[in-house]
This record gives sequence, structure tokens and C-alpha cells, in this order.
Amino acid sequence: MTLQSHEDRFQKPSESEASILSYVLRNRGTTQPEIARSCDLSQQTVSRLVNELVDRGALAQGGRKSSGRRGQPSVTINIAPDYAYSLGIALMTDAMSVLLMDFAGNVVDYDYVAMPVMTRKAVFDRLGGVKQRFLDRTPSARERLTGVGIGISGYCLDGKSRYNPPRALDDWAMVPIDEVFSDALSLPAWVENDANAAAIGESFLGAGRDHANFVYVFMAAGLGGGVVSNHRLMRGTHGNGGEIGLILPWRLFQLPTLETLLQSIRKAGVDLDGISNMVSDFDPDWPGVDEWIEKSRDPLSLIASAIAALLDPEVIVLGGRLPKSLAQKIIPAIELFDDARRQEPRPLPKIIISQTHVDACAIGAAIIPLEQKFFATML
Repeated sequence: MTLQSHEDRFQKPSESEASILSYVLRNRGTTQPEIARSCDLSQQTVSRLVNELVDRGALAQGGRKSSGRRGQPSVTINIAPDYAYSLGIALMTDAMSVLLMDFAGNVVDYDYVAMPVMTRKAVFDRLGGVKQRFLDRTPSARERLTGVGIGISGYCLDGKSRYNPPRALDDWAMVPIDEVFSDALSLPAWVENDANAAAIGESFLGAGRDHANFVYVFMAAGLGGGVVSNHRLMRGTHGNGGEIGLILPWRLFQLPTLETLLQSIRKAGVDLDGISNMVSDFDPDWPGVDEWIEKSRDPLSLIASAIAALLDPEVIVLGGRLPKSLAQKIIPAIELFDDARRQEPRPLPKIIISQTHVDACAIGAAIIPLEQKFFATML
């Protein structure tokens, strides 16, 4: 199947249609009056566009919902899940995760593959089989697969698709990753920093449903982040916006990462193979966890306070590969610095746990092809 056939299969939505699709994705079970108010479109325009999108199979009508006012309840509008699908891939230092996502943002299938080496050959040797299993189990996705999104750790070099990742990902360094995947899978491909990818997923499927402005703190082997302002990802001049780990003077603080957590737990006597093993079996009562939290409190407080001062977001989201039970323990320890002037101090963002599930980076990566083709763009 050629890339051109993928491009031709779906009708490109207009700007207003993309705005409607994006709103409905974030607000499931919405109604035409709600769409009109939120998208700044007339009721007549919304009615016409929604009907056209329903006819094309992108939207589906549901039951009726009362507005609390007098009159006939409005018909609810939802994304039609099987209209389109995408693949999301997270390239980590010790593993690869792959998922199949439908048009409504549901994870249809998922596989986590531990990888002793992360060369291009090793990844594609495994990826072909994973993709085939996904399509065998969901035949409707075979002809409606729109593309693949890839999330990878590291700094962007050209503002597009060349990255400088950790040593374990040497084979992916300084090459156009989107072209490499597109050639291998015969699919349109997009690549993004893992933290930015996770922030995109959070915007559409997590905290972004309630908060248009937030900062995503991505905790994995390293520490990164993504900044979302008015539902748009702030990538920066070179694609490296949100690198919050670089806020810390590294000689003064222990980096609050899952790598330093692993070291702390191992030092306390718990035998773990690596980060993946630690995350999958995580016990918040393991020895070494509380010591790591104590050492991470000050650097995380500095990062969160800098975020609050510079960006003034609604919320700060802790996510990445961070176990939720660990996030619940560490959030109360984080302090947002404030001078508490007079009786009414400045409003501060709330720190919350990521609301996406399964795999933050792979979910965000899978959203990217759908976002680029159908939804109001974040990038």
C-alpha cells in the first residue's frame, strides 16, 4: 500500500470541521449547542457540519441530553471510533511499547516489548510482527490505518525529526526518524520527543479535557516535560520546549528520575533487573523509596515553582513512566514557593497525577497522526 493511498482514503476536514472534531474528542457526549458556544460557530453552521461529519462516518449521534432548560433535549454527539486508526510507538532505552488507537482515542491493542538492544534492525524485526497481530485482531483497522507516531527520548536537532537520544538509542541518533519509520512500515510517520508526545496525549485524553493550560512533567529514565498553552503544544524554536530537567543545577541536586529511584531501591537491598521491572512490580513501601522522595523533594519543588512563576498554568501534571502510587506519595512533598503577600496570596497551580492510562508516551504518539490529519492542530 502506497503512502498516496493513505492520503486519499480520508477527506481532509475544513478548519471548522477540525475544530468540531477536536472539541468532541475532548468532550464526549456533547451537543450541538455546546459545540456552537465553544467553537464560536453559529448554530446553523454547526448543524450543517455535524451532519456532514456524521454522513462521512467521523461522528456518531447518541441519545438525548437535557440542557436543564425548557425545550426538547439535544442529541449527543460522539466520535465514531472505527472511522480511523493509528499506531503509537514509544522508543525507550530498554524497551519498545506499541499500541493501536481508534479515532475516539481508545487503546484497541497494546504490546510491551523488552529489548536487549534498541538498534533499528532489532526494533523493526519485532515491530512487523506486532503490527500484524494488531491488524489480525482488529481487521477494520487494516484499511483505515492513517499513520504512525513515534515518541523518543532526547533533544531535537532540527525542529523536525532528527534527535540526539541517550546512548542506548545510538542507532536512532541524528537520522530523520519519521522517514525511517515511513519507509519501513509504508505509513505516514511523525516523531516527537517522548515528553511532548505524552503532553499531546494528556491534552486530548487526560487533564486537557478540563484544563487548556498545563505543564506535563515526564518522569522516566530522564526528566522532561511538555508545555500546553490554550490547547497548543509550545515546542519552542528548535523543538525542545519543556526540557524542565535542565532547570536544575546538576551538581547541586540528585535528578528526580526513575534511574536514581532504581539506584536508591537497589542500594536498599531490593533486587531489580531495571526500570521496566521496577515500574511493573512497583511497591511504594520498598526500602529506598522514601529516601528517594526525600532527596527529590527540593529539586521537584524548584522545578514546580519555576513552572508556576514563569508559565502560571492551571495544573502541573506528573506522568511519564511514574507509577501512580509513587506520584501519590511525592505530590504532598512538593512545595510551591510563594511570598504569601497580604491575606490573599497569588493563585498557584494544582499538582495532579496524569489521567491517561496504559503508556503515556505511546498514547501521545498514537494521537499525533490523528491530530495532524483530523483534529485542530496542536503543533
